[in-house]
Amino acid sequence: MKYISILGATGSIGTQTFEVVRAHPEQFKITSFSFGMNIKLGVELIKEFQPDHVSVATKELAEELKRTINPTCLVYYGEEGLLEIATDPASDILVNAVMGSVGLEPTLAAIEEGKTIAIANKETLVTAGHIVMDRARKKNVDILPVDSEHSAIYQCLKGEEKREMSRLILTASGGSFRDRSRADLQGVTVEEALNHPNWAMGSKITIDSATMMNKGLEVIEAHWLFDTKYEDIEVVLHRESVIHSMVEFIDGSVIAHLGTPDMKVPIQYALSHPSRLELPSGKRLNLVDIGTLHFEKMDFERFPCLKFAFAAGKAGGTTPTVLNASNETAVEAFLKGRIEFLEIETLIDKALNQHESIKEPSLEEIREVDNSSRRFVQSLIV
Repeated sequence: MKYISILGATGSIGTQTFEVVRAHPEQFKITSFSFGMNIKLGVELIKEFQPDHVSVATKELAEELKRTINPTCLVYYGEEGLLEIATDPASDILVNAVMGSVGLEPTLAAIEEGKTIAIANKETLVTAGHIVMDRARKKNVDILPVDSEHSAIYQCLKGEEKREMSRLILTASGGSFRDRSRADLQGVTVEEALNHPNWAMGSKITIDSATMMNKGLEVIEAHWLFDTKYEDIEVVLHRESVIHSMVEFIDGSVIAHLGTPDMKVPIQYALSHPSRLELPSGKRLNLVDIGTLHFEKMDFERFPCLKFAFAAGKAGGTTPTVLNASNETAVEAFLKGRIEFLEIETLIDKALNQHESIKEPSLEEIREVDNSSRRFVQSLIV
């Protein structure tokens, strides 16, 4: 039996984690979890899974929750609450499925407690990859990727020698607007941007997919997870989302990970690792039905956010922190109808251009740069 705590229980990855646990009650038990404002779903999950601890976004929600659920379940809130869940002594694995840089400090706290980290929170590695991976190495903690692309690479590398790897090839669906020119993006709506052709995801990550920032963050994440130079990471457009990523080796061989677009597969693999379990609800891949797979070279002029991410990753230091913080702020503004879609990349570009990077930043310096970048972008939004 593996005991699991979850950050971001009511989001897309969180709810699918519960589906995996439902399918294998003899293998997994949820001991604690956090969620933000979705108290209706949160209460349902508490009643079904009977955790010992939960955390919510605010003190007010915590008080409301205490009046609704079993009093034996301890209720926390805010950043302190996330730390309580992350360091729950009853859990073996932390599933970090929150959105944004808020996931960084709970991850570090869980590493200090020696927990395995199943990470779906890109921002943790983007903003502080050097700190996270260094601490994980010192504590001998496994960082297991939940993103489909990184899980694919992780699985392709199983049993292989890292020194024999030549390059990583991340695949990208192209997002909601892959068939539109830049001119066609003028005035697109939030609803159009959220209409992803292949995956069902949360709103922020779906917008990131439309701008290709999601893939850019994954490039930086791959750099840290697999200790790979940016020059050895490539992104290709793959419309079908059947090949989740590939690894090329020094002899020219390429190993690819294929499967239907179903996030429960990488979630379950991270939880069951190093073993595999049956996924009863999973749709099986039928290549005959699919017939043809398509691949296209990424156009960095069409998707400038991907270009920003490669440049920020190579610059290192606090530059990726600025990339992430400015993107989060701009995407939030777009989702609230305060800016146009194309203004997302404009704001990110301005934030990056005004920043003087700090090399090998401390956690405190990362926090300050994160906050100042958000303030800067907010100051540009009318």
